[in-house]
Amino acid sequence: MKAFAELYLRLDGTTSSNAKLQALREYFASAPAQDAAWAVYFLAGGRPRQLVPTRVLRELAGAMAGLPDWLFEESYQAVGDLAETISLLLPDTQQGDDEGLAHWVETYLLPLRGLPPEELQQRLPPLWARLDRPSLMLCLKLITGSFRVGVSKLLVTRALAQLAELDAKRVAQRLVGYTDISHRPTAERYLQLIAPESADEHSQRGGQPYPFFLAHPLQAPVEQFDTLLGPPSAWQIEWKWDGIRAQVVKRDGQLWVWSRGEELVTERFPELQSLAQTLPDGVVLDGEILVWKASDAKAEASVQPFALLQQRLGRKTLGKKLLSDAPVVLQAYDLLEWQGEDWRSRPQHERRAQLERVLEACPLAPVLLSPLLQGPDWADLARQREQSRSLGVEGMMLKQREALYGVGRTKDMGTWWKWKIDPFSVDAVLIYAQRGHGRRASLYSDYTFAVWDGPAGTPDRTLIPFAKAYSGLTDEEMRKVDAIVRKTTQETFGPVRSVTPTLVFELGFEGIALSKRHKSGIAVRFPRMLRWRLDKPVEEADDLATLQALLA
Repeated sequence: MKAFAELYLRLDGTTSSNAKLQALREYFASAPAQDAAWAVYFLAGGRPRQLVPTRVLRELAGAMAGLPDWLFEESYQAVGDLAETISLLLPDTQQGDDEGLAHWVETYLLPLRGLPPEELQQRLPPLWARLDRPSLMLCLKLITGSFRVGVSKLLVTRALAQLAELDAKRVAQRLVGYTDISHRPTAERYLQLIAPESADEHSQRGGQPYPFFLAHPLQAPVEQFDTLLGPPSAWQIEWKWDGIRAQVVKRDGQLWVWSRGEELVTERFPELQSLAQTLPDGVVLDGEILVWKASDAKAEASVQPFALLQQRLGRKTLGKKLLSDAPVVLQAYDLLEWQGEDWRSRPQHERRAQLERVLEACPLAPVLLSPLLQGPDWADLARQREQSRSLGVEGMMLKQREALYGVGRTKDMGTWWKWKIDPFSVDAVLIYAQRGHGRRASLYSDYTFAVWDGPAGTPDRTLIPFAKAYSGLTDEEMRKVDAIVRKTTQETFGPVRSVTPTLVFELGFEGIALSKRHKSGIAVRFPRMLRWRLDKPVEEADDLATLQALLA
C-alpha cells in the first residue's frame, strides 16, 4: 500500500507526461506482480463499487477527530474531497504499514462491503491506525470508489509496453476488458499483459474484444472541408447514431457483447443473444446498440431517443414490458474480425464490403447495416445533415476509405471524424451553486439553472430548475461567478447555496426528453455553459414553453 501511495503522490504532483511515465515504469519494475495487477486496474480506470456508506465514514471520522458535525462539514467543504478531508483530520501515524496493495485490497478492503455499521465502526479505526497519512488517503479513496489521478489508460499502456519491450498496440489489446468489474486482477493476468508475444496469442483470446477506435470532433466551417478533407468520395459517410457503442464477439460457439467502457453487457441485451446461432464463429462486429421500433402503429420502425434506451441501463432484471417497450438492435458499421482473422489492418472500404456480405448471410438477426450517405459535394451533405434531429441522429460520421482501424483517438492509422449538429440551447438563470472538487474545491463552480414557468408579463411567475452544469466557463469567469454567488447567497442547504437570480447563461445540451422525475417535466442530456449572457437581464431568460417546443 505504501509504495502505491508514493506512486499516487508522484503522479498527482506533476503535469509532465514524461515524469508520470517514468514514475509508472519505476513502480511496475519493482512492484510484486499481484500488487502491479491491482495498480493497473485502478490506474486504467477500474473502480469497484463503494465499499462503505459515506454516512458511516463521516460519522466515524468526525467522532475519531472529536469534531461536531458542522465543523466536519466545513472542513469537507474547504477541502472538497472526502478521503483527503478524513486523512487530514485523523491523527498521523508516522510508521506506515508495509503490506502490499493486493493484500490490503483483498484482505481488508473488499470484505468491508455489506457489513453492518456497528461492525464497520469496529474494523475501520485499527485499519486506519496502521497507515501513514498518504496511505490513509489512498485507502479512503479506494473505500469510497473515488480513486482518480491524472493518468490516462494510454499512459499506463505505454509504461507497460516500455517495461516489457512490446508494441504499445499489443499491450492495448491485452488490456481490453481488464477493468471489467466481473474480473478480479491477479498476478497471472498482469504477467499476461507484459508477456512476450506468442504465435497462438490471437487464438487464445476467448471473448476478448478489440480496443475501440474513436473519432475526433470536426468543427470547421463546411466551406473549408475541401481543403481539409478533400472530396467526399475519399470518405465513407454515415449517420452518427445516439446509442451505446458496442462490439459483438462470436467465437467458439459463444457470444459476448462489450460496451465501449470495456464492460461485459451480454446479459443486458438478450435480443442480441440469437446471434450466437446466426453469426459464424470468428466474427467481431463494431456498432451501436439502439432502441429500434415504430413510434406508432402506422409508422415504420426507426431509432428511438436515447432516454428510452437509458431506462434499461442499470436494471438488475429486465421485465417483459421493458423489453417490449424498448427493444434493441445493433446498428453495425464495421467488421474487425472475420473467420478468426484480425481485419483491423485492412482498409475501411474493404472491411465495409465484407460486413455487407456477412449481414446478407443472416438477414433475420437483430442487426442492421448502418447505411452509407452520398452527396456530390460537402454543401449537399451539409444540407442532408440538417435532417439529423428529425431522424434521431447526432450528425454524421466521416471515415477515410483507406483508414485502418486504430486504437483509441489516434490518427496514425487513418482518421474518423464526428461531424455533429449544433447543440440545443436556451438562456437560463443560475439559482443554486455548490463548491466543486479537486482544484475547484474552494470555488462555487457547480450550478443549477432554471427557466420561467410562464412568459414575460405572467403574474407571479417563478423559476423552475431543469438542469445542472459545471463546464464551459474559463477559470477567470468561474472566479467572477464565485464572487457573485458569495455576495448574493440567500440560504444555505448543506453544501448548496441558493442565490438571488441575477446571472443568465446560454446552456447547450445534446438531447431533451420528457421526464417524470424532474419538477420541470423535462430532462436534458450533457448540459454545459456555452456563454455568460452579460447582455441579458434575468426577466428575458427563456421560459418552460421554449424547452417544450424543443421536444418537437
